[in-house]
Amino acid sequence: MTLTERFAAAAATTRRIWALTTPYFGSDEKWRARGLLAAIVVLNLASVYLLVLLNDWNRTFYDALQDKNQAVFWHQLGRFTYLAFALIVVAVYRFWLTQLLEMRWRAWMTRYYLGRWLHGHAFYRMELARFNAAAGSPDNPDQRIQEDLNLFTSSSVSLSMGLLNAVVTLVSFVGILWTLSGTFSFTVGGTAYAIPGFMVWAAIAYCLVGSLLTHWIGRVQIPLNFRQQRLEADFRHHMVRVREYSEAIALDRGQAVERQQLDLRFSHVLRNWLQLLKAQKNLTWFTSFFGQAAVVFPFLVAAPRFFSGAIQLGELMQIASAFGQVQDSLAWLVDNYSSLAAWRATADRLTSFEHSVTAQEAQPAGAQIAVGEELATDGLDLALPGGAALLGGLALRARPGDHVLVKGPSGSGKSTLFRAIAGIWPFAHGRVTVPADTMAIPQQPYFPDGRLRDALAYPEAAAHYGDDALRQALDDALLPDLKERLDDQDAWSQKLSGGERQRLALARVFLKDPRWVLADEATGALDAEAEQVLYRRLIERLDRRGGGLVSIAHRPSLEPLHGRRWELVRNGAPGPAWALREA
Repeated sequence: MTLTERFAAAAATTRRIWALTTPYFGSDEKWRARGLLAAIVVLNLASVYLLVLLNDWNRTFYDALQDKNQAVFWHQLGRFTYLAFALIVVAVYRFWLTQLLEMRWRAWMTRYYLGRWLHGHAFYRMELARFNAAAGSPDNPDQRIQEDLNLFTSSSVSLSMGLLNAVVTLVSFVGILWTLSGTFSFTVGGTAYAIPGFMVWAAIAYCLVGSLLTHWIGRVQIPLNFRQQRLEADFRHHMVRVREYSEAIALDRGQAVERQQLDLRFSHVLRNWLQLLKAQKNLTWFTSFFGQAAVVFPFLVAAPRFFSGAIQLGELMQIASAFGQVQDSLAWLVDNYSSLAAWRATADRLTSFEHSVTAQEAQPAGAQIAVGEELATDGLDLALPGGAALLGGLALRARPGDHVLVKGPSGSGKSTLFRAIAGIWPFAHGRVTVPADTMAIPQQPYFPDGRLRDALAYPEAAAHYGDDALRQALDDALLPDLKERLDDQDAWSQKLSGGERQRLALARVFLKDPRWVLADEATGALDAEAEQVLYRRLIERLDRRGGGLVSIAHRPSLEPLHGRRWELVRNGAPGPAWALREA
């Protein structure tokens, strides 16, 4: 990569990180955010000013020791007391306000990204994009929002304030060091040379070499940190899946396979972690030598002037203190390289997440959805996430009172058609008209952990429904044993059997009493008798409300309950893989 390309890449990275950083400080909380930031800056400036006063105190105090001046000694101890107290007060409030800014910034960014992730089914689209390599969907968006935002906000504040403190300290002490270090004279080939402010130039050269070597040694940490976060998230995600599918895994006796998979993912974590530790060890070797040498370096340079009597002990200590402050400021990159590498990796993960969310927001929403009195499609084309055409030119119509059964082999696109009609399938083109009061029942219904009444009323608040209505819905769905457990808290998606979950999903429909229902294998886990009872009850309710039903099912026993049938068959002609016909 050429130097121009490196600068262009660095500029692009800076723009992306700046785009992550600025929204909060221009949001509806901007004045509070800017006020906190200004207060932290002022406290950092005050801290540097107090360090300048302490540097001057060093000279007077150590001169008093050298001169055995007891009166000045005790006076300077008293002065040190209030300077130290002021430093403590500044440090405490700087810590408090910094943590407060980090917390509020993280809270705002979390709400902001949660809103964008959940808006317009972006969370669903991003999961679909994982099956399309060209889409570049980020891994583990939950970790990006929960962990990476926390790391980004805390590191951004601490590193930026650290850099500000280093710059202000450098500006404050470089003049002091220049004045104290005097002129370094030497002769080469009979010609005398003099370098004014020699200690300043020595500090700059020392830290410049240290910073370049630190970057050369430690730059490998940036990709390693990025990979470490991804591998940790993959390991955690697989453990969550084992917990969610614990019953199926136990029935399949799959614990050995899952242990093997978890061991494999954890071995990847450990392998990358070991590489990261080795990189950090190499950098620690250098930074430790660099830091220890910096302790004695100013004494070595200033010692000849002290022993010659040109300066006293107090001035020597002041020189050492000033050099230490200048050196610490110039060595900010050396001291914070590992933190910068981790922050850069976090920022890269967040910028890729931001890019993915923005890309999803820019994508077409899928088919045009309109509201009408009947369910209809006009020129509806469906494709798979990879782009392969699945169904094309669908012109379907279901009127109030219709009960339509959708049939076809597995993989023919029944559920994809269901998602397109429901308005969530992004790889669709055309027009879909859906009645206003329509509910969908997916193959795997979702129930939030918590009270049963909340799971039953989801996504509405349970307070919208009385206990009698909730119990009646459970009774109608053949779940009488749950009627007295409305306030029980549990993980219902795991504690209930497959058939009970499907009956609870139907109880939700009975509770809300919609006019139209889209059902995707809504009773596949039920016995034939229960399925017939529940389907009849559902159809009676829909007919009473003047609505309709479109359901996907495989069992022949349900065909008599549906007056119409849409069947998906293999398309022999060029074009989409499947065609739909009314049988």
